[in-house]
Amino acid sequence: MFSRFLKWERGCPRPQNPLYGVSKKQILSLLLSLLCICNSCSTTDQSVSAEPKHYIDPPKQKKIPVSTTALRVCADPNNLPFSNQEREGFENKIAELIAKQMKLPIEYTWFAQRRGFFRNTLRAGNCDLVIGAPEKFERADSTDPYYYSSYVFVSRRDRRLNVTSLDDPLLKNLKIGVQMIGDDATNTPPAHALSDRGIISNVVGYTVYGEYTEPNPPARIIDAVARKEVDIAVVWGPLAGYFAAKEPVSLDIRPVEPDPQAKLPYVFGISVAVRYGEDEFKQRLNQILVDNRDEIDRILNQYHVPRVPEPATKLDLEGGE
Repeated sequence: MFSRFLKWERGCPRPQNPLYGVSKKQILSLLLSLLCICNSCSTTDQSVSAEPKHYIDPPKQKKIPVSTTALRVCADPNNLPFSNQEREGFENKIAELIAKQMKLPIEYTWFAQRRGFFRNTLRAGNCDLVIGAPEKFERADSTDPYYYSSYVFVSRRDRRLNVTSLDDPLLKNLKIGVQMIGDDATNTPPAHALSDRGIISNVVGYTVYGEYTEPNPPARIIDAVARKEVDIAVVWGPLAGYFAAKEPVSLDIRPVEPDPQAKLPYVFGISVAVRYGEDEFKQRLNQILVDNRDEIDRILNQYHVPRVPEPATKLDLEGGE
């Protein structure tokens, strides 16, 4: 198993999940953990506890009316560049844009992006939308994607590595940082791909969650590249672009080249999630996203979010709570 050979730093727990037999449910869980949600404007904030609630399959989603007096958004309070409680993330800014178009104030429900997020927030009726979610997954309906991003290679520009493919022979001799997700350190798609290629002993795992009491937990892997603790890292694009721009040294960011034989995708479309059955609300959001395409691109550029073309083939994602 790949996890047996990972070197762990900063007290990260050792991964336990096997490499093979990866389901689309795992893919969704991985991506959801890299995303966040949020908003800003005139706001009323509330927090919701994580008491377990009975899970209802999507087709049986209880009808919960969308608020007509506020744009109710569920968001992670500590997950830049996506969102935080100070409303500094790019999803906060996109939420502000949507609220302005709807002429509504924003109300937040803050909830850490962990297991049970959708079950305890959107599906429970504590909000009406999530600003950043994978397109076409099982636990919620979704708008058309408003951007596509990819895992990217991050390296110091002065190294001139210029790696774009997981098949690049340089990777066999470089110290490589990869992201791990969850308390059991589930492997991300690039980690699986590297293991498939026999690249194991020179890989270092960094948990995406990190120390949640500290600001910007996911930034540790980018810091490691800047400090030469690793030679190169493979990181989810929005995280890489945002934190790389804040480093004191110049970092090079290059999207991972698509691999038609890959077991897991490297490119994902990101949409706004809503409850099933809210077709009118979803279509209104779709129209706002289309009408404000230039402003959304401006926001994404401001946060250095790498974008890639829509992939020719996609997986329908299922699972995730």
